Amino acid sequence: MSFLGIDIGTSGCKSVIFEQNGTVLSSAYEGYSVISSEPGFAELNSVEVMDKCFCVIRNAVEKSNGSPVESICISSQGEAFTPVGKNNEIIGNGMVSSDSRAASIVKLWTEKFGKNKLYEITGHTAYSMFSLFKLLWIKENNPELWNNSKAFYCYEDLLHLKLGLIPAISWPLAGRTMLFDVNKHEWNREILDAVGLQNSQLAVPMKTGSVVGEIPADIAKKLGLNNGVKVVTGGHDQTVGALGAGVIEEGTAMYATGTVECICPVFSSIHKSPELEKNNLCCYDFTLDGKYTTVAYSLTGGNILQWFKNEFAEKEIAEAEKTDQNVYELLLSQIDKPPTELLVLPYFTPTGTPYFDANAKGAILGLQMTTKRSEIMKALLEGVALEMKLNLDIMEKSGMKINKLIATGGGAKSKTWTQIKANVLNKPITVIEVEEAGCFGAAMIACSAVTGIEVEKLVSQNKKEIMQIQPVQQQVECYNKKFETYKKIYPTIKSIME
Repeated sequence: MSFLGIDIGTSGCKSVIFEQNGTVLSSAYEGYSVISSEPGFAELNSVEVMDKCFCVIRNAVEKSNGSPVESICISSQGEAFTPVGKNNEIIGNGMVSSDSRAASIVKLWTEKFGKNKLYEITGHTAYSMFSLFKLLWIKENNPELWNNSKAFYCYEDLLHLKLGLIPAISWPLAGRTMLFDVNKHEWNREILDAVGLQNSQLAVPMKTGSVVGEIPADIAKKLGLNNGVKVVTGGHDQTVGALGAGVIEEGTAMYATGTVECICPVFSSIHKSPELEKNNLCCYDFTLDGKYTTVAYSLTGGNILQWFKNEFAEKEIAEAEKTDQNVYELLLSQIDKPPTELLVLPYFTPTGTPYFDANAKGAILGLQMTTKRSEIMKALLEGVALEMKLNLDIMEKSGMKINKLIATGGGAKSKTWTQIKANVLNKPITVIEVEEAGCFGAAMIACSAVTGIEVEKLVSQNKKEIMQIQPVQQQVECYNKKFETYKKIYPTIKSIME
């Protein structure tokens, strides 16, 4: 008996089959590319995404040595949705989180609807990334697509549709649309009326861990599955990944390092306040029943190291290819232990929380003729960590206490990089063995739904810690001083660039 978790991301989809004890039986991955046909546009070909979801399910099943899959659960990127026609065919691309074309709509529409009212209903503050504003953009700029769309589905519910089921959307993923009432757990009629949508044009909201249905025999056969395989609601990828990382107790948070840097905690009650609203720190459903979360993130994360590699690491790239080493490990091995003399504002992309500034610009301050390349690289990583410290500082002053961070993602493999984070944040960081936290979290949700075992128990008994990084207090003091200066950089640079 086994359980399949599938993670539908921005750059690809992956499925992993687990046994109940957490043993990996097989996995499969397929990548796809973001389409940027015009400035501000960021889309996925949803036909390709669904085809590749079927492909990774089928390939993982073929490699799993015949252990029958009992249930499937989906972890999905947030905000992105796909227009579907009257015959359930895909008629448009999926607009992903980084698509900013709706930026000009946000302020005027929000003022008309009521800024505070929108926050109280959805737990989110207005920004162009959310589905609400992308839908309004389609309505205003592509009326033919709007009129021909029978429904709009996020990738979790779109895959339900393609698996032959009535589409359902988990509460955590529904929360990322800004159409959902996080207090009542239903689509908000007033927002839908203001957009011009009907409930029937959206998936049915269901709490995480609900059984959506069984995959029909003809579709199950195409996927190599037995009859009777159940599909279970999952959630927004950050919340499913946090669960998979072992975030089940209040005071604990996942610290994910991928392209985006993200902190996702768990709380026992809704946290909403004027201070959190001002700083764009949302509150919506977590993947545990009755629990809530927020997402603090920087859209400049691991991609800043990738940028540095592409622009300044020709020597290391060549050496890595020649010696079959990891180019990032080669680069990180050059970093000195002491904090740098530089300060970096890491807005090489639009910001995430707390500013939601699509036009922000980054900066490297303090350069001298004696500055080394490795110092610049470390300062870039320090800057991203200081940005996350800014978010944690706001959260903790608003009553969101976080005592322990659990690291996931590619960056967590580097002790050097993780130590920088621990020193800047002044918090211990635990690195766990589970690399595919999203797929693991989804698979354990799927397991819980059919076995009746609490998902918290399934996750905790399977969590394996690799190492715990403690902050070095001498460096903590230095970074605390840096942080006081760091908080002044954004408004200064913004005023100069404007």
